[in-house]
Amino acid sequence: MAYNAWFQCINEQCKATYPLNRIIYRCESCKSLLEVRHDMNALAGTGAKGWMKLFEERYKSNQWPYGSGVWGKKEWILPGISNDNIVSLYEGSTNLFWAERFGKLIGIDNVWVKLCGNSHSGSFKDLGMTVLVSQVKQMISEGAPIQAVVCASTGDTSAALAVYCAAAGIPSIVLLPKGKISFAQLVQPIANGSLVLSLDTDFDGCMRVVQEITKDETLYLANSMNSLRIEGQKTVGIEIVQQCDWQVPDVIVIPGGNLGNVSALGSGLLMMKDLGLIDKLPRIVVAQAQHANPLYRSYLKKFESFEPVRAEKTLASAIQIGNPVSVEKAIRTLKRFDGVVMDATEQELADAAALGDRTGMFNCPHTGVALAALIKLLKAGQIDKSEQVVVISTANGLKFADFKVGYHEGTLGFPSQHSNRPIEVSASVDAVKEALNNALNTSLKSRRNPNAR
Repeated sequence: MAYNAWFQCINEQCKATYPLNRIIYRCESCKSLLEVRHDMNALAGTGAKGWMKLFEERYKSNQWPYGSGVWGKKEWILPGISNDNIVSLYEGSTNLFWAERFGKLIGIDNVWVKLCGNSHSGSFKDLGMTVLVSQVKQMISEGAPIQAVVCASTGDTSAALAVYCAAAGIPSIVLLPKGKISFAQLVQPIANGSLVLSLDTDFDGCMRVVQEITKDETLYLANSMNSLRIEGQKTVGIEIVQQCDWQVPDVIVIPGGNLGNVSALGSGLLMMKDLGLIDKLPRIVVAQAQHANPLYRSYLKKFESFEPVRAEKTLASAIQIGNPVSVEKAIRTLKRFDGVVMDATEQELADAAALGDRTGMFNCPHTGVALAALIKLLKAGQIDKSEQVVVISTANGLKFADFKVGYHEGTLGFPSQHSNRPIEVSASVDAVKEALNNALNTSLKSRRNPNAR
């Protein structure tokens, strides 16, 4: 069966189309964003059961490249790409686990966490970057004049771009906001050989610059306004359903910054529904930090208008974005999925991340935003305790060790409800026994009344 995919303008009055090997990010006719569209009639020929069987057979297999969580669904992603040009580090297929203890603490039985940070560079961005860099490699093999791939980033995008370009042998360039990302995120592109430019601005400023310099077709844009990224990231929703034995959860909660991941999640789920693999759609909740919440403000006005904001400093640095590029796609997705947007204060996101850690997680601050949004929506009755909820954890907590240390040392500027500081004692058996006795008695009281702290 021959499958086909192409770029198409998201403007319903335009719908202009372009080939995937074209260096283009916006519609030439109306300047709207593009999306990748597929020949759904051809895909429908395999049938829902056929796709389920194929995806199950490939899942975590050793057959190149289909053991990847992304490339195991190649026909739904980039059907025309040569396997020789695929750049994969076997991304995806990450843990989906039942957060039983956390759920009991917040009053819900069926909450699950999708650990997208359990990936090669430590974030969900790997899912989209494998697709984009693979397509770049194919385009170069066909004679495209691309000399390097470029992105603006708050950390995770640059890490993913650097590692996949390093694996492909393609130069990468990243523009980072000076002093606004964690050291761990800064060192990733440095280690993988990227040309790193540290700009004295915020992410939105970096994004303005990168859109200008990539008008030069020798520099290929890797931010999520390039819809090739969305194609890889859409496998998150497909994979969640597959891991739930092909059943759809009631609610999926996802952190939102530049908002490409929102439309990506919706895109994968809509393909499943259109091809008969599922018969309903979940509600999508987008969680934003209160210091960078333009989508939440628009939601409060029922999306009648959208106004960019100047993002303030937030612990959730990867979503410290006041003018998200993919807002139009995100709003369209939320309308289709009965969507909700919630924000979280700095203390709410930090406490939620720490509470999750106390039950066995190790959360990045952005996952803390999503967990805080879930807690607030439960309290408000907008999510019922009987519903199955999946929270998407976007990055590995090890990237944000400074955030963890600051929380437990109480230096973040607010009380840390779940802080756990080391106890300094003298090096004697009696002193250690006394410290243990005091600590264990306190711990016992805390377990009996978990809300006392």
